[in-house]
Amino acid sequence: MKIPQFKSFVDKQDYSSLEKVFENNYIAEGPYAKKFHDQLLDIIGAKYGCFASNGTLAIYLGLKALGIKPGDEILVQNITFIASANAVEMLGATPIFVDIPSFNDLTIDITKIKLNPNTKALIIAHLFGTSCSNIEEVKSYCDENGIFLIEDSAQALAISNSEKHCGTYGKFGTFSFYADKTITTAEGGFVVTDDEVLYEKMLYLRNQGRLKSGSFVHPEIGYNFRITDLQGALGLSQLSKLEKIKITKKNISELYKKYLGNNVTYLSIRDDFNYIPFRVVVFVNDAEKMLNYMVENGIESRSMFYPLHKQPCYKYLKHSDMNYPNSLECYNKGICLPTWIGITEKEIMYVSDILLKGLKLK
Repeated sequence: MKIPQFKSFVDKQDYSSLEKVFENNYIAEGPYAKKFHDQLLDIIGAKYGCFASNGTLAIYLGLKALGIKPGDEILVQNITFIASANAVEMLGATPIFVDIPSFNDLTIDITKIKLNPNTKALIIAHLFGTSCSNIEEVKSYCDENGIFLIEDSAQALAISNSEKHCGTYGKFGTFSFYADKTITTAEGGFVVTDDEVLYEKMLYLRNQGRLKSGSFVHPEIGYNFRITDLQGALGLSQLSKLEKIKITKKNISELYKKYLGNNVTYLSIRDDFNYIPFRVVVFVNDAEKMLNYMVENGIESRSMFYPLHKQPCYKYLKHSDMNYPNSLECYNKGICLPTWIGITEKEIMYVSDILLKGLKLK
């Protein structure tokens, strides 16, 4: 049996949505993107939002609008996708990596933070379809110390509790619509904020320094972070299937737990937030060995994110392993199992069986 680590969830409905855009003969950012924008804000609950070309540029756009510049330092969660750090580096600022509290608790350990006058913001990442375990404490910490809280919510669309949605605790939050996200537009990003001034700055920055297209007068320096109406229409089609995606992904997670039982350690999940698993994450004694064994048996899985302080491109920052023991344990133990819409119970049983055999439990 061959099981890929991921398959995009696109169907005939999505194809039809693209056809309508071509029939409308308006393929640049237009009415479909506007409807997509409005529906996203309804789900997230933020006052303002604007699109970016992808999730990385969404973070960059927000940071740029905040005035982050060379010499500034931005605290970044050490276990997350590299985009969080790269957006900081794009501005000439310096990412400062902070360890996680434990190997299966993916958030910033605020007890490990060392502030200085150059510290301007903190980027936390809500990973794998759940909220950070300590988002309220992180927000209080940022407020008390006068630094901006930024939420990388690329994997947390539609993740909320009874009061707030991920991405709405801080100065701004960002989302991604890459192919493997909860909903996809192939590429695409979205920035939300409740700050009207920041929102207007982002509008200028994303549209060549003007608030509206069609004018060749540009009051400010800006760039092109727009999306297309093809993406807008695809996003609307995907949103119409969001409830199905939620139910299906939760069922996949429950099936893995049914077949794996207590033989593995699971990612820490907040019970007071809803949960839409981006990937089902488990922890074993030797992830590399297990991943190789799974590949030998036709299963594509993924490792945990490589700790940012270990990334070759950030070697110049000279971070020491001794400051990141939990991140290292997380990477050495973490495995991300296939969790795509369409995977069958038979396939989940097979993945689980091979994993347990790899643990020499079967």
